[in-house]
Amino acid sequence: MLWHPIAKIPFPLLPSYKTRQGDQRVLSSLTPSLPTLSLATPVVAHGSPISLRTPSAPAVSKMKSLLGEERSFIIESDDDEEDPTHNDAGAGDDGSSSDSSSCATPRAGGGDGSHPNSYTNQWPQSYRQSIDILSSVQSPSLSFLGTPTLSRISNSFLHSSFRGKTPEVISNLVKPLLRPTTSDEQQQQQQHEDIRKSSQYLLPSKKPSLQQIPEDQKAPVIGHGPSPYQQCSYTQGAMNGINVLCGVGILSTPYAIKQGGWFGLVILGVFAVLAWYTGVLLRRCLDSTDGLQTYPDIGHAAFGTTGRIAISIILYVELYACCIEYLILESDNLSKLFPNVHISIGSLTLNSHVFFAILTTLVVMPTTWLRDLTCLSYISAGGVVATILLVICLFWVGVVDNVGFENKGSTLNVPGIPIAIGLYGYCYSGHGVFPNIYSSLKNRNQFPSIMFTCIAFSTILFTSAAVMGYKMFGESTESQFTLNLPQNLVVSKIAIWATVANPITKYALTITPLAMSLEELLPRSQQKYSNVILLRSALVISTLAVALLVPFFALVMALIGSLFAMLVTYILPCACFLAILKANATWHQVVACSFIIIVGVTCACVGTYSSVSGIIQNYI
Repeated sequence: MLWHPIAKIPFPLLPSYKTRQGDQRVLSSLTPSLPTLSLATPVVAHGSPISLRTPSAPAVSKMKSLLGEERSFIIESDDDEEDPTHNDAGAGDDGSSSDSSSCATPRAGGGDGSHPNSYTNQWPQSYRQSIDILSSVQSPSLSFLGTPTLSRISNSFLHSSFRGKTPEVISNLVKPLLRPTTSDEQQQQQQHEDIRKSSQYLLPSKKPSLQQIPEDQKAPVIGHGPSPYQQCSYTQGAMNGINVLCGVGILSTPYAIKQGGWFGLVILGVFAVLAWYTGVLLRRCLDSTDGLQTYPDIGHAAFGTTGRIAISIILYVELYACCIEYLILESDNLSKLFPNVHISIGSLTLNSHVFFAILTTLVVMPTTWLRDLTCLSYISAGGVVATILLVICLFWVGVVDNVGFENKGSTLNVPGIPIAIGLYGYCYSGHGVFPNIYSSLKNRNQFPSIMFTCIAFSTILFTSAAVMGYKMFGESTESQFTLNLPQNLVVSKIAIWATVANPITKYALTITPLAMSLEELLPRSQQKYSNVILLRSALVISTLAVALLVPFFALVMALIGSLFAMLVTYILPCACFLAILKANATWHQVVACSFIIIVGVTCACVGTYSSVSGIIQNYI
């Protein structure tokens, strides 16, 4: 929508059409039947003057009836390109240093998530929003299902769930893990007030580009300052990252020492350092091209459509495998709490493991049908607290309840190293989410520090649990240290119930990205709520079938860590970086990336072979 600088009258525009610079476009020629009143000041768009005339009241009414209220356009200003002083002011709007331009300036081509770009027009279009739900990252909104670029899935059940809701309700579906502080809220309110009063809000645009914005996201034209979707502070970004990393992987760290010996902790430390470095590489890839927001976008920029699809499939299969792990975890821990539970149906007897796996499936299945995942997102954000609670309970059992830390163990167990590699690799399988966290930051220059905080804090927790668990239980350590805790202790029950509760809340959030990507592939006529329920139910039942078929928690985790985590965390970031930025990369960056790729491929091959062999041996 254009604002005339003198009359301050909004002019609705017809849908944009491309024109070369220098071509004359007369708005009155688009609406010849509307009576107009000439104004003195011309408005410039796409580098060419448009002869604007102020419509009379009946004309405005008629024009609105022709154009409707659903479509409006903005013309961005390029004053910041002409006046460098504005750039300096804008860079400091969020209180950060002036070198944070990557955060303070909205990314072109849809980089702020407010409108589609060439990358989000291809499958999977729902990746960013669905992963934002999983990671509790602040997202633009889920109203993307109603934009023209996704019109073919406009009847999906998520879109139907937003009908009748205000934009505020929709935008509240995904919120940051931590609420902004009072100073942050005051600062954001002040920025909004400054923008509302600024000349950017009133003056016509001179930038030769028209961009369509959804009705529920109409906002003043922001020439400077952070994107409205880049609102996560340092603390929020770090907490979101820790919440992603501190998952069920911590349960198997003592078992990893049992498999590989104490030398395995060196592997854990090396993986941590490499994970931080590849996270920084992902940031470099995102900054290399306008419009990159997610991991699939990076794959698209590096290897084209094939790379985008391949990386998306890898990420979705990894999430699917994590859901299988959740069911195995629930079955094992509930069976420990209630070992004598069983059901007999005729000649068929279901033991406690099978019974609790089926029961967990019946509990989580309705949560996958929910139209509003806000509640689950808030509850699952407590995963950090649950992980810390587990470590505290483990320490309490060892010190207060006198279990003791007497076991010494072996320094190196070569045959078990491949399994240990997979278990340690699983601990750092959060790189599919980190690009979303980066895109949500208010100050993107803080991302390397946030990555360091997330990985360092998580590594401390992993190491603490691994050392205490193995020193307490030694060679009797099971695949999850909660299974070794004495049953008669209250602290043990607290630890087990904390372990049980977290996956139930995370299951729906983990399976939703895969479900939404499959919904995109449905024909438009089949995108009904009943079909969506059937699809999601089928996914849940399939995870149950696999969990019952391969009920080996440690081996499945080692397989995920060896195959998918090595690809997502180590191999693909380096490969994408070299494909996108090899011409600008230094020699030591090329060497480092090549080394990480070789290490990742080696670990993936060795770990995957050992995991699959272990699974097969359990059936022989």
